[in-house]
Amino acid sequence: MTELSLDAARRVDAYLTDTLVGHDEGLARAVADQDAAHLPSIEVAPLNGKLLHLLARISRARRVLEIGTLGGYSTIWLARGIPADGTVTTIEAEPAHAAVARANLDRAGVGGKVEIRLGRAADVLPTLPGDYDLVFIDADKESNTIYLDWAARLGHPGTVVVVDNVGRGGDVADPTATASHVTGTRAGLAMLGSDPRFDATALQTIDRKGWDGVAIAVLTDVVDVTGDDIAP
Repeated sequence: MTELSLDAARRVDAYLTDTLVGHDEGLARAVADQDAAHLPSIEVAPLNGKLLHLLARISRARRVLEIGTLGGYSTIWLARGIPADGTVTTIEAEPAHAAVARANLDRAGVGGKVEIRLGRAADVLPTLPGDYDLVFIDADKESNTIYLDWAARLGHPGTVVVVDNVGRGGDVADPTATASHVTGTRAGLAMLGSDPRFDATALQTIDRKGWDGVAIAVLTDVVDVTGDDIAP
């Protein structure tokens, strides 16, 4: 058996990607255009994108909420996982990022399914109509608890909630790591573990993006409308 190392894990990631995902021109062009526009290279890895796609299909999602659009790579995966009359609402704070995403979505043939909302997510979320079947959170980690609270408010029992980047290269379990994105990640995980609106788990991931993780939750039938009182 091969000894576990980052190089070995990346070889497995490449093998699994080639075997289960393969090459997709629309997705490849989306990443290339994102890089050409000098956007951060922080899109999900291909296997994680395929996971989002399958979760949308498994949950029979028709209405999807994404917090953090970047260049639209994960948005394409999500939009491809919902019916022709489904919608993805994705929130992006940076107009330049949203412009790249819009071009990528249109070229990939899913632009008609996607509404991009510009603005800070904390400001946009209270304006949304709700009743989302799947929520993907991949934005500033310092606000994870805010985003999770809104995911619960805007979803319904059975809504799938996915939170990216929960491993932080191992820092999430290192008590000496106190950077705000790490403490924000911990706070989000603590909320998923203690808030009765969520039933959650998490998986470590090692892929071409490094060592990280993803949390997956389902909303229960516990409702917290006010933010103070939780029904038994």
